[in-house]
Amino acid sequence: QVQLVESGGDLVQPGNSLRLSCIASGRTFSNGAAAWFLQAPGKERMFVAGINRNGDMTDYEDFVKGRFTVSRDNTKNTVYRQMNDLKPEDTGVYYCAASRGSNIGLWVRNYDYWGQGTQVTVSS
Repeated sequence: QVQLVESGGDLVQPGNSLRLSCIASGRTFSNGAAAWFLQAPGKERMFVAGINRNGDMTDYEDFVKGRFTVSRDNTKNTVYRQMNDLKPEDTGVYYCAASRGSNIGLWVRNYDYWGQGTQVTVSS
């Protein structure tokens, strides 16, 4: 069993940066891929960024490429997401997800464990 706890969400102005963290408990965390999903108000949860179990492969949704970076430190059971040049459309609840599989999946069904989410609001 893996439990995930996100932190780092905040209210920021457009153009600013945030760093989200996701700390996992459970020895199996480092065996699988991890990802961040965004659920914007009134919309379904969608894939934003993912990283494989070794941390040497990443994938990003087009609208965040060049602005967001995902990384992980398996010695600390932690996944990070650096978000730069934030835009109002980045607003929503960000969820950390972990998979028992090693490859990055793009869909909610690809992940077995979920955090409670952290709110990011980008507004002037």
